[in-house]
Amino acid sequence: MSDDVKIFLNEEDIPKQWYNIVPDLPNQPPPPLGPDGKPIKPEMLSKVFPMNLIEQEVSQERWIDIPEEILEILYRWRPTPLRRARYLEKYLDTPARIYYKDESFSPPGSHKPNTAVAQAWYNKEFGIKKLTTETGAGQWGSALAFSCKLLGLGCKVYMVRISFDQKPLRKNMMQIWDANCIPSPSNETKVGREVLEKTPDTPGSLGIAIAEAIEEAISDESGETRYSLGSVLNHVLLHQTIIGLEAKKQLKIAGESNPDIVIGCCGGGSNFAGLSFPFLYDKINGQEMTIIPTEPTACPTMTRAPYSYDFGDSAGQTPLLAMYTLGHSFVPPPIHAGGLRYHGMAPLVSQGIKDGLLEPRSLDQVKCYESALLWARTEGYICAPETSHAIACVIDEAKKAKEEGKEKVILFNYSGHGLMDLAGYEKFLSNELVDFSLPEEDLKKSLKSIEGLPKPNNK
Repeated sequence: MSDDVKIFLNEEDIPKQWYNIVPDLPNQPPPPLGPDGKPIKPEMLSKVFPMNLIEQEVSQERWIDIPEEILEILYRWRPTPLRRARYLEKYLDTPARIYYKDESFSPPGSHKPNTAVAQAWYNKEFGIKKLTTETGAGQWGSALAFSCKLLGLGCKVYMVRISFDQKPLRKNMMQIWDANCIPSPSNETKVGREVLEKTPDTPGSLGIAIAEAIEEAISDESGETRYSLGSVLNHVLLHQTIIGLEAKKQLKIAGESNPDIVIGCCGGGSNFAGLSFPFLYDKINGQEMTIIPTEPTACPTMTRAPYSYDFGDSAGQTPLLAMYTLGHSFVPPPIHAGGLRYHGMAPLVSQGIKDGLLEPRSLDQVKCYESALLWARTEGYICAPETSHAIACVIDEAKKAKEEGKEKVILFNYSGHGLMDLAGYEKFLSNELVDFSLPEEDLKKSLKSIEGLPKPNNK
């Protein structure tokens, strides 16, 4: 194996196609449903998304070409390095070899522009002039603002109120890239006003922010505005597979075969799927591998929620998606991992869990910050609170490898840096952060919002 700490690809080695896992899944996810309970037709999404992205959303093609114009923008930071966490390995005295795909390399500092650039480009090709979106921790909003500015589109971002207050510098990033960022719920939409009237002190949620962004997009009578989503949907996960495809090439350069363990944090599913789906293909085809999506105990979508049809937003404007869900009325506690506070899980990730291909794990906030601090004091980098959920799991698996006396190759996605998230670290260092496991009574209350909705009929 290589002694390198950093494994690079040449620019000409950037993947030229995205990988679509849909045709390779053992069981197909149930179709999205419309208000009548019947599978939606692609054109029914046309007020929300341009048809060129809708075609990707429903595609059954294994490989989809990446347009040259998108590659030209991705070259600004891609291919990203694959790094070996040798300093953490040494500290843990583990026989495991730990690799991580460094997605903090992008201009906004996370994996999010991989799809933001693609979505902005496809919208522009379709004649769209402005995009609306939501953002939790601000990473997606920053990425879409960056992408829209490069491609000459307007951008409006509804940012979950608690994150808007906790992470003001994220708003500044969006403003630098000429986007309009406002806290959600807001007085600018009917959905927002209704929420504020009922609960004026609400911390907000991604479901509410999504509802506001969709309402604005479909209310534009000119037809020049569309909505852009940073996770959950098939085409979003598709664009992120460039991460795993690069990692496969880099592991070969490092002299490694497939990893034994693949790990990623999971809010809606995009960064996790982006790394893991190219490897999940190998697992489906007989390769032994453990693939772990991680989440907060405060928002246990994959580990405690039922598998059900549910809306993607709090106002019920989206089609019904088959997924693990806490209920679209769920308002998460104000933990600092804002990107992991979504009520539902991507249908493709949900199907992988249902088929036993993925092994989700939930982690407490304090443990994740402890792991982030250890990471910073060994590897040197300050990670995003979301990313710390992957790192905490990596440390657990590396310790387990030591206990078992087994050499293992662990690969995880370093989904973003935490330089805009230092307020959370300050609270942790001041002993102001506490663990929060979602109470069973709160879960039951939230799940009332999916009572009466159709149940998926698949294996």
